[in-house]
Amino acid sequence: MPEALAAAAYADRLVAALAAAGVADIVVCPGSRSQAIALAAARAARDDGIGLHVRVDERTAAFLALGLARETGQPAAIVVTSGTALANLHPAMLEAHHSDVPVIAITADRPAELQGIRANQTTRQPGIFGEAARVVLDIGADALHDPEGDAVAAVRAALGWRGDGDPAAHTEPGPVQLNIAFREPLSGGERAHGPAVARVERPPLPTSTLEAAERTVVIAGADAGPAAVDLAEAIGAPLIAEPTSGARFGPMLVPHGRDVIASLADEVRRVVVMGHPTLARAVTGLIRRPDVEVVAIGRAGQDNVRGTGVTSVRSGRIQVIEAEPDRAWIDRWIAAGRALAAERDAERAPDSQLPRAAYARAELAEGRTAISRRDLVTAVWDRTWPHDRLVVAASRLIRELDSYAGPKAVTARANRGLAGIDGTVSTASGVAIAHERSGAGGLTRLLIGDLALLHDAGGLLVPPGEERPRLQIIVGNDRGGSLFELLEVAGSADPDDFSRVQRTPHDVDLEHLAAAYGWPYERVVDRAGLRRALSQSEPGIIEAVLEGETDAQGL
Repeated sequence: MPEALAAAAYADRLVAALAAAGVADIVVCPGSRSQAIALAAARAARDDGIGLHVRVDERTAAFLALGLARETGQPAAIVVTSGTALANLHPAMLEAHHSDVPVIAITADRPAELQGIRANQTTRQPGIFGEAARVVLDIGADALHDPEGDAVAAVRAALGWRGDGDPAAHTEPGPVQLNIAFREPLSGGERAHGPAVARVERPPLPTSTLEAAERTVVIAGADAGPAAVDLAEAIGAPLIAEPTSGARFGPMLVPHGRDVIASLADEVRRVVVMGHPTLARAVTGLIRRPDVEVVAIGRAGQDNVRGTGVTSVRSGRIQVIEAEPDRAWIDRWIAAGRALAAERDAERAPDSQLPRAAYARAELAEGRTAISRRDLVTAVWDRTWPHDRLVVAASRLIRELDSYAGPKAVTARANRGLAGIDGTVSTASGVAIAHERSGAGGLTRLLIGDLALLHDAGGLLVPPGEERPRLQIIVGNDRGGSLFELLEVAGSADPDDFSRVQRTPHDVDLEHLAAAYGWPYERVVDRAGLRRALSQSEPGIIEAVLEGETDAQGL
């Protein structure tokens, strides 16, 4: 076999170097200009064990890479051809940018002599993602000399390294564009090998101090992590944690915290924010109050949570200057939350003081009750354990989950960087594949609304021979975008106009959709059926028909 040609040799060495530097997964979409990298990835998957995932749609592929990187914490690469292909990566790149997820977009390009002459599938590619890309590495067709250096530079940038290696010159992990121009011939020849590459580690974190202060609360938004639990305990402050924070547990957690804020917020004088809080207007209002000091933890190099009064940013590891906690302050918040929890639990359970026969009838009636959104989110939350993964779509259901999910150390993920509904099935698939590979056990569940599912229906496609995610998709189907019913527009717009352009009703048969993509399917219409379906812990699609929608489906 002849010596590898320029494009193929560069691609072989690039893929090998990416793997050695820390990229565990490469997602590939079909294309001509990118064929050298695609074939190099296939060889590396066959011979060296790198994770290869093939998808036909660049948008779903990019969100698959996002999910893989979210779960592993390591860069995942997505390979696409030139032209409109890379434009389809933009939603996932934006989400990765605002969520600090390391994704490397490898975009194949046409050489300089084809630029600006209306050559097929040719546009200005470098920088197409704007500020969403932490770094843009543009490798011309005459510069395919150092694929190892290009790979290491891409991984370093994705992990947050900046400059010449000074730890002080780092920022958050995030997306990177590696744009590579190839001339024909685009593939062929013997496999090429290059020099060894060392694994790239994350830059070391600086240390910041945080002092205790009176009447402080800790807000844990999406991706805050268990560090928020430790911080709240260290400074002696009540903890308000969103369900996708990874911090909805611990001795400082306030049950139903978003509702407790409504009654106690006037007394707060400082808010410490970790992660990205987006779900409750009460939380946002507290952060934006001019008389409340805001301390934002993290995101030193990018946009961050800001108050309207005094705001400061602390990054890296937080060293707490210890002080005696104000137990009365903490206890008031926790007691208020527990009182709300007891009140809401009493609304739902059959009265245990009933005579046995009456209690049995009440239990039977409860099981036959139509599924409310609260029923759905609490059933999913209650059956998800620390060794599982839960992915939640940007829909009404995540707000219901925030209202009702109890204390639990659940690892829940969501695309809350920009809170778009796009790519959710694909993101969850990436999380599921990476979680299954980790050997931690458990199941990945996706809690999603019907519109978010339809928006990423292409994410259900797993080509033959590709690894199928161990993913259980629970769809709360209310036949349209009911989230908008919570907004002011629902009361001010013409009802017919509102239904058409905001709620956007549909009549898609989800059973047929599941069958088309080869997913097991079950439809449930009452609480007992929902509990039974969730207890099976098997991959597939569970359509939960939500309360008030049964008649519309002819049942």
